[in-house]
Formats: sequence, C-alpha cells, structure tokens
Amino acid sequence: MNVFQAVVYGIVQGLSEFLPISSSGHLRIVPALFGWEDPGAAFSAVIQIGTMLAIVVYFWRELTHVAFAWLRGLFDASVRSTLEYRLGWYLVIATIPVVVFGFAFRHQIEDGARNLWVIASTLIIMALFLLLAEKVGTRTRKEEDLNRTDAIVVGAAQALALIPGVSRSGSTITAGMFLGLTREAAARFSFLLSVPAVVGSGLFEARKIGDAGGPGMGVTVLATIFSFAVGLATIAWLIRYISNHSTLVFIVYRIALGALLIVLLSFGVISAT
Repeated sequence: MNVFQAVVYGIVQGLSEFLPISSSGHLRIVPALFGWEDPGAAFSAVIQIGTMLAIVVYFWRELTHVAFAWLRGLFDASVRSTLEYRLGWYLVIATIPVVVFGFAFRHQIEDGARNLWVIASTLIIMALFLLLAEKVGTRTRKEEDLNRTDAIVVGAAQALALIPGVSRSGSTITAGMFLGLTREAAARFSFLLSVPAVVGSGLFEARKIGDAGGPGMGVTVLATIFSFAVGLATIAWLIRYISNHSTLVFIVYRIALGALLIVLLSFGVISAT
C-alpha cells in the first residue's frame, strides 16, 4: 500500500463509518474497483480507531458524564435514576452481542464475509430495511426515553454489522427508528455505542499490523489520521442533516451501489474474492 492509497482509505473510512452505507463494505469495494490489493479486515478494524477518536472528541462531554455517572452509580444509589447512569448500562448491554458474535465468527468475518456478492446483497437488503423503518417508525421518542429493550435490540442490530455491507451505523439507526426513536436520537445512541465496539475490534486486530504481506505501520497510521479528521467533520454534518431530513439519499445510494456491484460481478469486470 502506498501513501495515496492510505489517504484514500482514510477518507473513505471517515465518511462511511458514520453514514449508513458501510465502512467495511466500502473498504472492500474501493480496492476492487481500482484494482488495488484488498487491505484486509485487520487494516479496516485498526483505522476505525481514528473514527472512534472523532466520536470521543465530538461527544466528550456526554461520554465523560456517562462514564462518571455509571461509575458513581455502582456505589451511590442516588445517581441511578439519572439518564447518564442508565446510558452507561445501556451501552454495556448493547455491546455484548457484537463482542460475542465478533469473537465467535472472527474467521468468517476476515475471509468469507468479504465476498463482494455478500456485500452487494447486504447493501440492498439493509437499504430496504432502512426504507421500511422510515415508513413505519413513529420517531416520537427521544434520547431520554431509551430503555433496556432498546439497548438489547440495537445491540443485536449492531452485531449484524459484522457482515461487511450491512453498516454498523445503518443497522443501529434502523433498529432505533423501528423502536420509535427520532432519527437524531437513534444516530446519537449509535455513535456512542460505536466507541466500545470499535476500540475492542481495533485493539484486537492491531496485533496483525506489520505482518508480512499486509499494510505497514506507517500507511496504517496515516490512514487512521485521515479517518479521524474526515470522521469528525462527517459526524457534525450528519447530526445536523438527519435532524431535518430522511435517510432516503443513503437508501438510494446503497441500492445503486449494490446493483452496480452485481452488474460488474456478473460480467466478470471485478472479482468477488
């Protein structure tokens, strides 16, 4: 991997991690379209740390309040009625499914699930679920209305995003909207929930960086820096956009991209693996 490719991957990661279009899918699609080597699941997981840092910077006040309230609430019963304390537990509960399934199916995620036929299919299928959520979701519940059931359902949806093409933000925002959350509340909980999942997967896969045949440390760090900068801008934009607009533009994009992949794969222009 050269410097230009690392910059492209960083930009793609920063954009697609928070938009409901699948960062892992795009990091597999981009090299296929340009004829580059697949950077691999480990590289994708590590540069996600850049976008995680973007979340920490953007939501640092809320994350700090949640962390301190949760820790205090373990010993002080007077804190346990606060939204911050409850959010702390909801983030813990919602992270469990992705940890369990991510570890159990780690080999399939790194190999078989990166097949472009799988990605093309999941891009379209998830778009249809997102469209359905837009149609049937009441969008009347706000962040303070979150409960344990929401955490379990959204956490299960996040585990589905282990399949490239599904999209972590797409699956969790969709689940939140099905549960009646506003788009903004669903997006904010999705972003907060990404922190433990992304940190865990990034640190777990970091041991592979520098292995023979894979991207080196230098280009990985460069891609991570770009993913942070672009990711921070993307969060700020998406929070404003989704407060006043539907997710239709992302639905159309996902279906169009999935259809394009199917055409290219069918005519042998690109290889599925």
